[in-house]
Amino acid sequence: MSTARASNSKAETACKALQETLWDPTNHSELHFLRYLEYEKARDDIGQYWVQSGKNSGCKAITTFGKIRTAPCDTKLPALCSQSAPLSSTSSNNTGPKWQTTVSTGDAAIIGYRDKLSFRFLGLEYATYPSRFTYSAYQAPRGNVSALAYGPGCIQSGCSTSTCNEACLYLNIWTPHLPSNAKSPKKAVMLWIHGGGFTGGYGSDTTFDGGNMASRGDVVVVTINYRVSTLGFLTTNMATSGGNYWLSDQVAALEWVQNHIEDFGGDKARVLVFGQSAGGASVRALLASPRAKGKFSRAIMQSCPGGAGYANSFSQYSSIADAVNQTNAIFAEKGCTQQDEADQLACLQTVDPSKLVTGTVYNYPVVDGTYLTAAELLLDGSGPFIDVALMTGVMENDGDPFTSFSKSSNVSQALADKGYDANAILSSGLFPLPQSGNTTLDIFNLTARVATDAEFRCTTQSTAFSAVINRVFPVVYSYEIDRGFQLIEWSPNPPTCEAPKTLENPLGDPSLPYYKCHSGELYFEFGTARRQGREPRDQDDIPFSQYLLDTWTAFGRTKNPNPDRNFLHARGFTNTSAIMEKVTPWKPTSARELKLRVLDSRPRDEGFRELKQCKVLQLPLNYYLDSSGSAES
Repeated sequence: MSTARASNSKAETACKALQETLWDPTNHSELHFLRYLEYEKARDDIGQYWVQSGKNSGCKAITTFGKIRTAPCDTKLPALCSQSAPLSSTSSNNTGPKWQTTVSTGDAAIIGYRDKLSFRFLGLEYATYPSRFTYSAYQAPRGNVSALAYGPGCIQSGCSTSTCNEACLYLNIWTPHLPSNAKSPKKAVMLWIHGGGFTGGYGSDTTFDGGNMASRGDVVVVTINYRVSTLGFLTTNMATSGGNYWLSDQVAALEWVQNHIEDFGGDKARVLVFGQSAGGASVRALLASPRAKGKFSRAIMQSCPGGAGYANSFSQYSSIADAVNQTNAIFAEKGCTQQDEADQLACLQTVDPSKLVTGTVYNYPVVDGTYLTAAELLLDGSGPFIDVALMTGVMENDGDPFTSFSKSSNVSQALADKGYDANAILSSGLFPLPQSGNTTLDIFNLTARVATDAEFRCTTQSTAFSAVINRVFPVVYSYEIDRGFQLIEWSPNPPTCEAPKTLENPLGDPSLPYYKCHSGELYFEFGTARRQGREPRDQDDIPFSQYLLDTWTAFGRTKNPNPDRNFLHARGFTNTSAIMEKVTPWKPTSARELKLRVLDSRPRDEGFRELKQCKVLQLPLNYYLDSSGSAES
């Protein structure tokens, strides 16, 4: 930890206020982190720091090159303090007074704490809870605020009143740096939006613990709650209750970040929003929303659903009229049968909130005219230029969890049961049925392939293609991830998403065939596999996680997913450096060269995948260039 410039005696006092001492470099053989202090210092920075002095040896300072020198004790230098805080875990967080720290922002004093990796501020209310089925708005913090524990999650199926509440609009911050003054360097901000099908999920999910990402990536990480299911989406004809409350929550969180994140070391001009699944769909909606304009400058859409069936609702937005039909079904089911819509809504206000997220629910974005003004993110040239750098992609087998083992041994029937045009698929010859001898598994393999194309890959590739054709964004990067590490808590259709276990690899051998499923990148990008109880399966799991985290945070810092080699050297990130030495730079997607970066232990470039299959599914590459979705490419 470093402090503001001061004399040696004041530097000692500053460290003592943190329950630490001046750092003793003589007890450490590894001084590589000093290279990073040299890497990021301003040109006029003196490049020396107070450190612990020996008895009767004068005041000592260390340079960013590891040279210890005697300096006049009244020289004003920053100091390096010791760092003795413990590493937190899912089962142990020491938030005692010794580790607490206070940040002043606006009219508030926010009390958080630090662990070995970062300063942590949890459970910060970013908006006061409005009345049910109305819009939230940014609320500045006031007074003394404890940020030592997560706030409750938003009401959803399966959570109890002890863990969930309607008053749930909280965010969490992990930062590697707290500014000592207004001129302190600021870090890029990465705001994570959780998935969960718009019916569940929490910003406090420890899969998304931001400590590793903040520390390794040198960024500020923010996670948020937002209202889900009927409580976040119910739509009426009344302007005050026109749906999209969830989106108003996300915009309010972005406004909180714009107003306060610099006091936590963040750069409000370098805010990235990223999310997976419904979180990816949230990013897409924020890109489309006039209310979010100017509040972030880069975005990552991970596994954003779109295209066939239910997935379509995440990217194509309902009209108020269509949404109200579902609302009427909810009114009837909950016994709110008054004649007047306002009276029906008043009745629904009195229903136990836990009963509003079970049975008939509503969880679809709508064109409300304020937060969403068009039926989709406009990529056909009719919409505005969006000054946000974009990265978008999918898992190799994203659709696996959204199919199932068919009860039918007839492949045509199995496809039809899942809502697909079996005749078009089978007659095309582009989706051959595998011939392993296990009919059930072969049909599953086929339906999983179709689901991946129809619900994730085709529309993601069309998004990138259409965006670059019409220059909607300043830059677009495309990827596909071919290595997965499935969540302990969610591994559908077992064991298809798990690497096969062998005598040599009892935890799973990722070199053998297995599905790289939806959510299979989350442990990797946040660096939380071990924290969540998953041990590395082979020698590549940790290096790949480091590489993916370094790629994501590089994009957050610079709008370029290629980590700067000098940055990697200064940080001592040898695993990612070794991977980068073997690959060419990742280039943006262009209309002339439809390339995506295949992210694996050995990254490589390929052309867009399954283009002929996407045409068969009526989701061609130019799908978003033609509102009918029937164009040919």
